[in-house]
Amino acid sequence: MAHILDDYAVLSPLRYKNNWLKVVIVTFGILMGVSSNSPLVPFIIAICMSFATIYFGKIPASFYFKILGAPAGFVIISAIIIAFFFGEGAKIFSFDVFGLTLGVSQTGLNMAVLVLARTLGGMSCLFFLSLTTPMIELFSVLKATKLPDSFLEISMMMYRYIFVFLDVAMGVRYAQSVRLGYKDFRTSFRSMVMLGTNLFIRSWEQGEKIYISMNSRCYDGKLIMLDEKRPVKMPEAMLTLTYFVLVILAFYFTRGASVF
Repeated sequence: MAHILDDYAVLSPLRYKNNWLKVVIVTFGILMGVSSNSPLVPFIIAICMSFATIYFGKIPASFYFKILGAPAGFVIISAIIIAFFFGEGAKIFSFDVFGLTLGVSQTGLNMAVLVLARTLGGMSCLFFLSLTTPMIELFSVLKATKLPDSFLEISMMMYRYIFVFLDVAMGVRYAQSVRLGYKDFRTSFRSMVMLGTNLFIRSWEQGEKIYISMNSRCYDGKLIMLDEKRPVKMPEAMLTLTYFVLVILAFYFTRGASVF
């Protein structure tokens, strides 16, 4: 639990920047990436967001590309499937497999590259937000949008219980490991069943303790969230404007363009 997204967000220098500005940047990037018919725009967004996360957010590049690589692997597999099974027209190349002809057309390849670019652009935007803004501050932004209090409080409690479950699960698993609870498949299966059972019971007990502690602090059904005022400085506004102009120009001049 020493290397989770919120840990990096708390330590990031971009944590102290205006949260609304970061939300606007991410929303703009996602909308422009999805709206573009050319893969160049999402790729530009992905490069800019990755650079901002690593350089300005001080996120280790090894960690960033590690978490980006996990979903990117699934996207690459999906892009390969799209390239082979979607699109019409003449085949760029083809081959036979057990009497079945498989090939990649120009339309299918362009569609695969576009899907890959859009996904990478969207993931880069979301990772920029999650690695530079703690969740509690995102909840403050959501509260300012006048979302129902019940929705926000349930979301906050769900987020809190993620770490309750992790803490309990890691403690139980460590205790099982030192007792050779995972020495073979049969023992591992039994240990996993016991882990699931104990996880439910101990998490329930932890939830009762949290409820009692909240009541002892005069909880009246509403959670108070601190919203710190952070004005947007001129260098930040100019850099954001430059990024917006770059993406808009790329969006305009690459309309209808394709890679292949």
